[in-house]
Amino acid sequence: MRAIHWFRSDLRIADNTALADVCRRADALAAVFVLDDALLARHRDAHPRLRFLQANLDDLAAALEEAGSRLIVLRGAPHRCLPALARACKASLVTWNRDYGPHAKERDGMVRDALVRDGVRVRTFKDRVVFEGGEVRNIQGGAYSVYTHYRRAWWRRYQAGPPPARTVPAIPPCVPDAPVEATPGLSGLPGRSVRADSTEIPRGGAAPARERLDAFLGGAARRYHVDRNFPALAGTSRLSPYLRFGAISVRECVRAGLALAAAEPEAEEGVGAWIDELVWREFYHAILDAHPRVLAGAFREAYDGLEWDEDADRLEAWQAGLTGYPIVDAGMRELTATGWMHNRARMIVASFLVKDLHIDWREGERWFMRRLVDGDPASNNGGWQWAASTGTDAQPYFRIFNPTSQGERFDPDGEYVRRWVPELEGLPGKEVHRPWAARRRPGAYPARIVDHARERAVALARFRAVRGGG
Repeated sequence: MRAIHWFRSDLRIADNTALADVCRRADALAAVFVLDDALLARHRDAHPRLRFLQANLDDLAAALEEAGSRLIVLRGAPHRCLPALARACKASLVTWNRDYGPHAKERDGMVRDALVRDGVRVRTFKDRVVFEGGEVRNIQGGAYSVYTHYRRAWWRRYQAGPPPARTVPAIPPCVPDAPVEATPGLSGLPGRSVRADSTEIPRGGAAPARERLDAFLGGAARRYHVDRNFPALAGTSRLSPYLRFGAISVRECVRAGLALAAAEPEAEEGVGAWIDELVWREFYHAILDAHPRVLAGAFREAYDGLEWDEDADRLEAWQAGLTGYPIVDAGMRELTATGWMHNRARMIVASFLVKDLHIDWREGERWFMRRLVDGDPASNNGGWQWAASTGTDAQPYFRIFNPTSQGERFDPDGEYVRRWVPELEGLPGKEVHRPWAARRRPGAYPARIVDHARERAVALARFRAVRGGG
């Protein structure tokens, strides 16, 4: 039988659910990735992430060649490209792993309908998550909206039947009638060339992902529950970009973490805290699956009535890391330079945008999707709505991060700030977090664009207004 596997956010051969299934069935296989013009148009300015996508595609293509096959890269609308490829290859089966956002589900429905009209069978699989939203339900059969309840149900489900590990399949030879030449990657995108972006992205591919997992479990995982909040430390896994594009499976991460905890009980607390973060990722996918409206508005719909300021100058200062609040500016500059930001810094800069600058959280969500290598609609939206107090299981509106005390607490020696804000290198200790009060004020660093205490009061008043004073 001739078949097609459509790679999407599963850019690896190992532990790939749909690929493993189709390789057992097919005598010849066309492995294909589609550069979807509609998707590229929505993310045309996301240069760091597009470059990382290209790096992972290059790695996947090399892995398929080594296995005796090759990667076919098409460009256009998937509901046109894939049926045309199936006709050219005389394929009778197409497989892919499921996605959960509203645009992806609409796209996949169009592809399925077009293939079925041509008499081609379609098989789809769970791969991006350990459990899909429909597998972890509350007692009423609905989706959870509180993480702690979801987490307990998720673990009950996992302990009742953990997913099996899948070995690397034997890849069938490429179908003989598949297109010989692929389209020229991402360099033809409109606007500024993706390749001209200078962000220092990580190495793409399955091997670097596994190396990063091994390094984390071999070291920082044991203290993750403590060190993860300190952005100056290498205390996190940095696996989120690889999970975003499926260079490694979340199942492998969970299995490897649990194996370490079983072998070394002293590692259990750190590993448990890390796996909890992977469960948060699943929770946000489940929320997006059940409530696609969150991409356009607040999960708590009353907060769609919040008053926001439209201040282009303040938004630009936040984006550039020029707010005058060192921990905020360090996080934003780290994002610009690396396409990544430490999670504690993400929470701080998000709170500052929403509750100090009173700028709509959707502006921050869009900027993160433009700059983050690991930008994922579900996790990005969930994180921003948490920080903005508009989402499910969110930070209570009256808990507003003080950017100065956050810096002093989580960057006590100022190492993170000095790394990304060199104008403050000469300030000692915690003085780096209060340059406006320093004995020798740094002339090149901007003054604070707002007063936190005053803006905190404004934020509380605006939230209380939409809550009816509560």
